[in-house]
Amino acid sequence: MDEKTRVVVVGGGIMGLSTAWALTRRGERPLVLERFARGHTRGASHGATRNVNNAYADPHYLDLLARAREGWDALGEPDGEPLLRLHGLVSHGSGAALGGTGGGLADIHAGLTSRGIPSELLDPAEAARRWTGMRFDGTVLHSPDAGVVRAAVAMRTLEQRITAAGGEVRWETPVEDVSQDADGVRIRTATGIVRAEVAVVTVGAWTARMLPGIALPPLRVTEESPAHFAPRHPSTAWPSFNHFVTPGSWPGNVYGMPSPGEGVKVGFHLVGDEVDPDARPFRTDVHAAALADYVAEWMPGLEPCTADPISCTYTSTPDEAFVLDRVGRIVVGAGFSGQGFKFAPGVGAVLADLAEDPSAQADPVFRLR
Repeated sequence: MDEKTRVVVVGGGIMGLSTAWALTRRGERPLVLERFARGHTRGASHGATRNVNNAYADPHYLDLLARAREGWDALGEPDGEPLLRLHGLVSHGSGAALGGTGGGLADIHAGLTSRGIPSELLDPAEAARRWTGMRFDGTVLHSPDAGVVRAAVAMRTLEQRITAAGGEVRWETPVEDVSQDADGVRIRTATGIVRAEVAVVTVGAWTARMLPGIALPPLRVTEESPAHFAPRHPSTAWPSFNHFVTPGSWPGNVYGMPSPGEGVKVGFHLVGDEVDPDARPFRTDVHAAALADYVAEWMPGLEPCTADPISCTYTSTPDEAFVLDRVGRIVVGAGFSGQGFKFAPGVGAVLADLAEDPSAQADPVFRLR
């Protein structure tokens, strides 16, 4: 006999759990179906921390940041400490900003200022005086209202909020097929059929396989390999950071953040090899030498020989814009290009809008086209 519920969320990573939580805040009791076990490392939501990088000029990302911040604040202090550690973000360099953001640092500064988000432009000498572990490339944008989110704690807190509100998260429940007809959505699992009025699909690297009937943009899955490096001096203050490098000087733009107990994370953005998420090699050596060379040149406060590499995946659209849209009774969230975690409560709110109201629409940039 088919199981019936009103809303199913397929995928229990940060976007799926954020969506389910947003739905519970509207009185829904969603069912979340996740293929892997709690805390797995196959997707893109595991780990202790994620960057809270607000260096965006485009209004659609600034809108999403505002909705995300409301969500992070609403989650409170689950263990007596805020989920966001706002130790600040510094961005420098003349290359193109992350995420396809238009303009340079002055445009980002103007965009943040227009939203009341504090930021300041510094000369490189002043920045080097404040953050002695780094070198800087030209003008530096400092945003104190940024830093990291405690990712693992956030995942655990979201699940607790969902279940406390009457929702359910089923781990180790692979979904084999999602289809829709006049009566709703049919979700086929290894143990049976779940019928729902609407389904939200947030399965990251597996999106195209899960939704072959929906005209998605090309979703490229890559394996990225940032690393944690040990600071030379434990007392050195570290912000989160972006370096928008001159094209051709390094494999890609550089990002990073301090992660207590792990070191300082440094990585090239979107430079990894394309992979099959079900046959991922978990390689961490592709750009390891270049990353160590970068640290030696630009991060004098880190020991370049101490790299502890990480394997993670990105699922990216050609322009790095997210996919947030509804087709019939299926809502899809995908293509977060390694920059989605900080936006998760905002993304969840948008996907919940789409699930609740067939006439709702995300910003045009995020719609299927």
